[in-house]
Amino acid sequence: MLTRKQYELLNFINERLESTGVSPSFDEMKDALNLKSKSGIHRLITGLEERGFIRRLPHRARALEVTRLPENMGGQAKGNVVRPDFKGGAAEAAGESTTLPLLGRIAAGTPIEALRDKSDDVEVPAALVGVGNHYALTVEGDSMIDAGIFDGDTVLIKSCDTAENGAIVVALIDDAEVTLKRLRRKGASIALEAANPAYETRIFGPDRVKVQGRLIGLMRGY
Repeated sequence: MLTRKQYELLNFINERLESTGVSPSFDEMKDALNLKSKSGIHRLITGLEERGFIRRLPHRARALEVTRLPENMGGQAKGNVVRPDFKGGAAEAAGESTTLPLLGRIAAGTPIEALRDKSDDVEVPAALVGVGNHYALTVEGDSMIDAGIFDGDTVLIKSCDTAENGAIVVALIDDAEVTLKRLRRKGASIALEAANPAYETRIFGPDRVKVQGRLIGLMRGY
């Protein structure tokens, strides 16, 4: 049986994985549960892990996997797909594979160039992609490393032109530059946030940024 805070945390982690494909940071968990320190989050995660609801992947900082849910929350992780915080490798999923077009590079740092024409194909687990159009991009740069996205990774993107606050998106700036950042709406402005303290948040007018897709997964070779 879960405590109220354990239930709230599990629900928050699961919803974030479902909406963005990325586990929330400990600071985000702390704020969501109105706790004063991250030590409380560590204790809650340990409790959830001991009860078999989540799993911390070894040798991967902040990599969490929801393994099952309480019956009143659905009984099992939606999609039954392993979705860690991306910090240690390819997403795992059982079943068949599908082929996505690899559309070139995307900057996780200083924006480089707009999406290019299809350059190659990449096979991904079919369970990672659902309804809609999807494509893959190769990451260049280090501005999203705290979200577990590293230079050379292949990110899987669902095509869309809108995304919720906090989602990691492919953003087209001034119809010329493309970048991978976390989207935040601040009044009439749009902020593109890095996940690396070395990079500043960039703020634009709403007419300057177009969402080209939302991050749903990541693949990494060793």
